[in-house]
Amino acid sequence: MAEAIKNKADGRASQDFLPIKEVRDGVVILKDGALRLVLMVSSINFALKGEDEQTAILLQFQNFLNSLDFHIQLFIQSRRLDIKPYLRTLEERLIAQSNDLLKIQTREYIDFIRKFTESTDIMSKSFFVVIPYSPPVTLTGSGNNSLLGKLPGFGKTNTPQDESTQFAEHRTQLEQRAAVVEQGFARIGLRVVQLGTEELVELYFKIFNPGENDIPNITQ
Repeated sequence: MAEAIKNKADGRASQDFLPIKEVRDGVVILKDGALRLVLMVSSINFALKGEDEQTAILLQFQNFLNSLDFHIQLFIQSRRLDIKPYLRTLEERLIAQSNDLLKIQTREYIDFIRKFTESTDIMSKSFFVVIPYSPPVTLTGSGNNSLLGKLPGFGKTNTPQDESTQFAEHRTQLEQRAAVVEQGFARIGLRVVQLGTEELVELYFKIFNPGENDIPNITQ
C-alpha cells in the first residue's frame, strides 16, 4: 500500500503491526487465517418514526440478533465530508456553461459552498457490518491446517490449487452468513451492499490513516 515506515524501536515496518494479511475477492484475510466480509448498511431516520414504528423496529432488530448463531461487529465511521469532488464537478459545469447569468450564479454558489465548508465541519456517517469466519482446525489429517500437520514429519505443503479451493469454500460460508444478515436487515427496512476489494482497501486505509484522503496506488 504505502511505503513501509520503519518503527524506531525495533526496525520493523508499520505493516507488521496490522492484523491484515491481504484483501482478496472482497474478503479480508487476517494473519491468523481468519476471514472477514464487510457489508455497508443504509440508515433510517429513527427519530421521525412514530412510537409504534420505533417499537416494531427495535423488536425486529432484537429478534434478528437473537437468531444469529455467529458473531457480527457493527461499525460506524464518522468522517469529515470531502467536498472537493463536488466542487470539481461544479467547476466543470461552470466552464461548460454558455449562459452568462448561470455562470455568475454557479460561481457564486461555488464560493458559498467553499466558504461554508471551510468554516463548518460537515460530517458523513457510514454504517458497516463485519462478518467473521474462522476456518475449522482439524485434529487429524496431514494437511498444514491440522494439528498433526504442524508436527515435524507430518506436514504437507498445500498446492496453490488446494489453497484456492479452500478459500472458495470459506468464502461460500461467509456469503451464506451475509445472506442471513441481509435478510435480517431487510425486515427492518435497511439495505446492505457487500464491499469489494477496492472498497475494502479504501475503508481500511482511512481507518489506519484518519488524516489522509488520498489513497495511494496498490502494487502487487
